[in-house]
Amino acid sequence: MNQRIAVYPGTFDPVTNGHLDVLRRASSLFDKIVIALSPNKSKKPLFSLDERMNFLQESISEYDNVELQSFQSLTVEFVRSIGAKTIIRGIRVISDFEYEFQMAMMNRSLDPDIETIFLMPSEDYFFTSSSLIKQIAGYTEQLDRFVPSIVKIALTKKYFPNG
Repeated sequence: MNQRIAVYPGTFDPVTNGHLDVLRRASSLFDKIVIALSPNKSKKPLFSLDERMNFLQESISEYDNVELQSFQSLTVEFVRSIGAKTIIRGIRVISDFEYEFQMAMMNRSLDPDIETIFLMPSEDYFFTSSSLIKQIAGYTEQLDRFVPSIVKIALTKKYFPNG
């Protein structure tokens, strides 16, 4: 029997509880989920690839069917290379949909055998994004609702180095 493998790609700078909620939903739909971490230097990440890998590794420890890999190719090339047929994308608001739809159509034109599915996080995380978390982290340490504890600690160290 063929395993249903999906790829959940992203920069995850940093991983949020919204990302993890999408992962939770996806993990019940597929036999295996590969979180594909992109270095994406064009986004100028706050955290290094190793730091983000560490955050994710700790955050996914409860899932038996989820693994973590990094990649530096086009997403469809990575998806194809591991034998997956599905890309998972989280979508929160209409503006996300426009960008994600465009990306899904480009991926489909590059490989029509790979499908993109959109999953919405819980309404508790609809407004949460990595960019927004980084913006508020400079002003408050009250991040518990939005990010895993390992990320909260790292953000606090980045923005409040003197305690």
